Amino acid sequence: MEVCNKCGLPKDLCICEDLAKETQKIRVYTNTRRFKKITTIIEGIDTKNVNIKELSQKLKTKFACGGTIKDGRIELQGDHREEVKKLLVSYGFSPDLIELKM
Repeated sequence: MEVCNKCGLPKDLCICEDLAKETQKIRVYTNTRRFKKITTIIEGIDTKNVNIKELSQKLKTKFACGGTIKDGRIELQGDHREEVKKLLVSYGFSPDLIELKM
């Protein structure tokens, strides 16, 4: 049985990712790109404790949009600020630490 290096619990009971989700300050805002295309940017997710690639894939699938990961932040095509916050909360992130910029 494998043991987590951080928390000392077995891998199937590891709580490191859950603890990391509850303590991260996340900013969600939009940016206008070329040709007036709007992009939703999610930054502040700790890439060491949370699988950002998997999270990005879930968000892109849920919103049926394209997106990418650049410099440790997730960029989604379109304006999805409110929906992103609701979805992040359902994935275990703290609603008090998710900041929406208008």
